[in-house]
Amino acid sequence: MSGAGNKGPEVSETWRQRWTLRGQDVFARAVIGLLRALPYGRRVGLGGWILRRIVGPLAGYDRRIAKNLALIWPDLPPTEVKHITQGVCDNLGRTLAELYSPAEFKARAAASPVRGNLEAVLEAQARGQGVILISGHFGNHDIARAMLDGRGHPVAALYRPQSNAEFDRHFSATIRAISEPLFGRERRELAGLVTHLKKGGMLGVLIDQYYHLGEKLDFLGRPAKTSTAMASMALKYDLLLVPVYGIRQPDGVSFELVVEEPIPHSDPVTMTQAVNDSLAAMVRAHPEQWLWAHRRWR
Repeated sequence: MSGAGNKGPEVSETWRQRWTLRGQDVFARAVIGLLRALPYGRRVGLGGWILRRIVGPLAGYDRRIAKNLALIWPDLPPTEVKHITQGVCDNLGRTLAELYSPAEFKARAAASPVRGNLEAVLEAQARGQGVILISGHFGNHDIARAMLDGRGHPVAALYRPQSNAEFDRHFSATIRAISEPLFGRERRELAGLVTHLKKGGMLGVLIDQYYHLGEKLDFLGRPAKTSTAMASMALKYDLLLVPVYGIRQPDGVSFELVVEEPIPHSDPVTMTQAVNDSLAAMVRAHPEQWLWAHRRWR
C-alpha cells in the first residue's frame, strides 16, 4: 500500500510537468505564428512589446533584472532601473522575432555597417586559420554569424539545448537556419567542433553565463565564474579569439556590427578576463541591450 501511495504523486507531478512544458511550447508557437503573419518591421516590434509588457513581467524578469542592477549599480535611480528593465525585455523579444525570421534577418545583417577589424577575421580565413567569434547575450548576438554566412563564410555555433525539449526542437532549427554547423556540448560533438576549428572553420560562442567550474573573474566589478575553455582552445590550436557585438540601433530593427581586435595570446585566464572586460564596456555603454535576467553572479 505504501509503495502505491508514493507512486501516485510522482506520476501526477510528471504529468503536470509535461503539460506545463507542452503549454509553454503551444504558447510559444502561437506567438511565433502571429508574428510571422506580420511584415518584418512590425513583427520585430511586436515581439519586443510582447516580452516587455506580457512575458517579462509574468516570468519575473523585472524582479531578476532589478536585483542584478542593484548588485552592480546600487545607486541607480528607480526610473533608470525601469527604463533598463523595459529595454532588456524589448531587446529580448525583438531578438527572438529576428531569429525566427532567418531569411529577413540575414538580409538585414548583410546590410549592417561594420566597425572595427573584420579584415583580421577574413585574412585568417584566407590563410586557413580557425577563428572563435566570442560575445555575450547582447544586442542580437547572431549578427556576426548571419553576416559572415551571407558572405560565404559559415560560422558554427556551440549550442546549449533549451530545458523545454518541445521548444528546443524548433528553436535550434532557427539557429541552424542562420548558419551551420551546430555543435552540442556532448564529448562526441565537441570532438567534431575541434576538428572544424583545426580545419580553419569559425565558431560563434557566448561567454556570459555562470559556469560552476569556471574561474572567478571580474565582470562589471563583481566576481563571476567564467569558462576559460575558449581561450584554452585558441591557445592550443592557434585560433584567433575575437570579440564581436551586434549593437541594436535606435530604429529597433537595424544593427552595427562591431569587430574588436583579436585578443592577444597569453594564458587562458588573462585572455578570458580581456573578453569579460570587452563585454563589460559594451554593457556599460548600452545597458538595455544585455540580458540582465541571467543569474550571472551567484
